Amino acid sequence: MITSTTGPQPADFADVRATNLAVVLRFVREHAPCSRADIAASTGLNKATVSSLVADLIDRRLVRETGLTENRVGRPATMLVLDGSPYAAIGVEINVDHVSAVATGLAGERLLTWRRAFTGGESVSQGVAGVGAIIRRVVNRMAKEERQVLGLAVAVPGLIDVQGTVRIAPNLGWREADLGGDLAKALRDPGFPVQVDNDANLAALAEQRFGAHAGASDLVYLTGEIGVGAGIILDGRLRRGGLGYSGEIGHVQLDPDGPACHCGRRGCLEAMAGIGAVLGKDPSPAEIQVEIEETVRLARAGDAGTLAAIESAGRNLGKGVSILVNLLNPEVVILGGHYVALAPWLLPPVHAELGHRVIAAQAGGCQVVASTLGHDAAALGGAARVLDSIDSGRLPGGLPRIP
Repeated sequence: MITSTTGPQPADFADVRATNLAVVLRFVREHAPCSRADIAASTGLNKATVSSLVADLIDRRLVRETGLTENRVGRPATMLVLDGSPYAAIGVEINVDHVSAVATGLAGERLLTWRRAFTGGESVSQGVAGVGAIIRRVVNRMAKEERQVLGLAVAVPGLIDVQGTVRIAPNLGWREADLGGDLAKALRDPGFPVQVDNDANLAALAEQRFGAHAGASDLVYLTGEIGVGAGIILDGRLRRGGLGYSGEIGHVQLDPDGPACHCGRRGCLEAMAGIGAVLGKDPSPAEIQVEIEETVRLARAGDAGTLAAIESAGRNLGKGVSILVNLLNPEVVILGGHYVALAPWLLPPVHAELGHRVIAAQAGGCQVVASTLGHDAAALGGAARVLDSIDSGRLPGGLPRIP
């Protein structure tokens, strides 16, 4: 008789423990200060298991005890909070004219925020060399602070497949680039994972973890750089699509007779509501910040032409957002990048279009707001992705206790 072994197999004990460690760590992150009894009562784990798991997390210096509290029924309890002092998560955004780098601690506290000029070079290899040099400086800074890097996630404006290959990043001129592998080689096999993702995806993760709408289960982030892309979170999870190409809202066609788009089509949302549409021209990367500041100055001064251009772009942006709201019914759509500076004049026509075009009453409860995370959202989202992997059970090994 042959016994089949193709069915579900029991989970390995180490896998179960790793999962339970992650459960306890997430609970402490979300509810600190809390006690061992609080964790047991809320997670369903028995008290002996919780005590063992907490001891392990303390050994790894992911959690620490913070003293007793008497403001509760029964005996005073020893309270727990996140530690994470020996660790860092790094996020990097590669943009047309700059590279942003952010390092955070386990609780998301900023350890470093850098922004450096970047031209990309004439090839992917030159670009990797430039980005790698910046990342090495960040890693070296963390090493000087005696922090172990848990991982690195890099944001790129373009189509990134589920393996992290840059299929096409048109504004950078990159195609079919194994950016993660190339960066790992440039960093000389750094000993931590290197991940690559779309910039809008990572910015959405940053908003979900750190933004004004942190914790939202259904959220869309719209980039407001030279291109327009969407990062989509549904039911609490980032949605990348079958091959990783979701969120290209910028190339939804609004008007077949509209202005030409960089993709070769006409009347795309990006061409009609992107930053170029607001400015009335395609600005060079070196000029775009200055152009935006001048546009804001003119809008504040009541310049009729400037206000008309922003309103037109806002109406077109509202059409695109309405498509998202009708399809996905998000809790919030967050405008990022250069849209943030223009938000006082951009948001009213967006809201007006939603009122006309969304079939559900009151836009299905969706809010459209400006990001509070600034231009570092995608880099911060890279750090958030690393922290998400820790929450999912990819925990660092034990470290020596502090004497």
